[in-house]
Amino acid sequence: MAVTDEAIEKIKGMIVSGALRPGDRLPKESELAAELGLSRNSLREAVRALSLIRILDVRQGDGTYVTSLDPQLLLEALSFVVDFHRDDTVLEFLAVRRILEPAATAMASSLIDDDQLEALSAQLEALGPEPSVEELVACDLEFHRGIVQASGNSVLCSLLDGLSGPTTRARVWRGLTQEDAVSRTLHEHRMILNALRDRDAEAARSWATVHVASVEQWLRSTL
Repeated sequence: MAVTDEAIEKIKGMIVSGALRPGDRLPKESELAAELGLSRNSLREAVRALSLIRILDVRQGDGTYVTSLDPQLLLEALSFVVDFHRDDTVLEFLAVRRILEPAATAMASSLIDDDQLEALSAQLEALGPEPSVEELVACDLEFHRGIVQASGNSVLCSLLDGLSGPTTRARVWRGLTQEDAVSRTLHEHRMILNALRDRDAEAARSWATVHVASVEQWLRSTL
């Protein structure tokens, strides 16, 4: 194991064991290095690495703190990694969305409140019957984000937020090249919203599956 990796593991061990808790300030560099049996250079590299993935927060002139360790904060690193996807992995992102998004939509059916339903309805109404592809895709992202947030699961919300980005270009491409893509998407959105209004988890799950799978199937036939 590389020296920096060892240092990361030791700091991780302190956090997992509860020796360092969310919001705690790390001991001074010299003290922590001696306590963990590390050189100050390897400790510094470990702190830098853990700050990049939002485990630690380095505050100039103040010290280094353990972050809140909130799932949404930690999963921001996923979005960074996802940005480096290759075009040939888009189908894999869509496949993962097809697994997670219907589950989140089903969860939301029993938890979504009237204000959230009205907000989703207003988004669809604002689009009108013939939106541009770009307007539709932008609404699609916000529509699904609102539903997943209503599921009450911040980890699921962060994961799906990170997975949505790489599929945006495919959805725009489909809208521009498939004749009925816009009308089909609007119909699927309305059916998802109706299922949520009816508190019908299975209908919500089914329509969300149809919605994501239609993009996936189109892309498979196009590539």
